[in-house]
Amino acid sequence: MAQPVFDLDGHPVINGGSYYIMEYMGSGVELAKTGNETCPLSVVQSSSFGSTGLPVKISSMLRTPFVTIGRVDLSFTGVPDCATTPSGWTVVEGLPEGSVVKITGYENTENGHFLIEKASFRNIYKLSFCIVGKLGCGTIGLIKDDKQNDLLGVTWDYAFEFVLVKTDDQPTSSSA
Repeated sequence: MAQPVFDLDGHPVINGGSYYIMEYMGSGVELAKTGNETCPLSVVQSSSFGSTGLPVKISSMLRTPFVTIGRVDLSFTGVPDCATTPSGWTVVEGLPEGSVVKITGYENTENGHFLIEKASFRNIYKLSFCIVGKLGCGTIGLIKDDKQNDLLGVTWDYAFEFVLVKTDDQPTSSSA
């Protein structure tokens, strides 16, 4: 049986529910303009300590009421007017920082998927990104860019470990 994912309060994460992804004892994730972007398309950790960041919809590929350890789709619940929709997370290769997490609408995206996995302690998780046709998955960690933004990106080092904090905007049914 698949192991459920729990939010910070110990409740199972609702499949298709909206949560803040926050570093434990840190801040959440949000969008920022990086490099030559004219629209914020990069997934970064907020530079404001304690900020919740932006709400993220977390969906399992399985038709279950709750998210389980394994493959997930991630998307921000809202996007800037300049961005394409939907706002699904993807990994873009070939950038100066390496392979980093962006929202859809970017060129050079990797064909792959995200995995949510248990990290170090109770209700603390990490993400990995698995490229189709390649063995192994890369850990999602923080990568500094030239403007000191903390980009989420594929690393082989330290994972970005986080908790899930439920938002007030939850689906009324448990269907994904």
